Amino acid sequence: MVNPNNPPNNGILEQTSSNDPFYIHHSDNLGSILVSQVLTGENYASWSRSMKIALLAKNKFDFVDDTIPRLDATDHEKLKLWLRNNNIIISWILNAVSKEIYASIIYLETASAMWKELCERFQQSNGPRIF
Repeated sequence: MVNPNNPPNNGILEQTSSNDPFYIHHSDNLGSILVSQVLTGENYASWSRSMKIALLAKNKFDFVDDTIPRLDATDHEKLKLWLRNNNIIISWILNAVSKEIYASIIYLETASAMWKELCERFQQSNGPRIF
C-alpha cells in the first residue's frame, strides 16, 4: 500500500533543490532552444558564449565541462539522472547547431564530447577574427 504522505518516486531520486545540478525543471525539455543564433562555424565565439551563459543559468554547465563526468553503473539511480541530464543537454546543443554540424556530432555520446568537439573544430578558426 502506498503511503499518501510519502509517495513513491518511480525509481528517480528526489530532487528537492534547484541548486542541485541533477535537478530538472519542468521547463527543461528536449525541444528547448537556449540561444537565438544557430552555430554555423563562422559564429563560434558568440555562440559558445551564449550557450555557456544559458547552461550556467540552468545549472547544467558542469555536465559540459566534465566537472560532473559520466557516473559508473554502481549507483544505478544516480546514473539514470546523469544520463537524463546528459541527453537533455545533448538535445539543446543539437537544437542550436546548423544541419551540417548536427550531422557531424549526432553520434557523440556525451554533451561533454560534443562541446569539446565543437570547441576543437571552430575555436581555432575564429581566433584571428576576434582581433
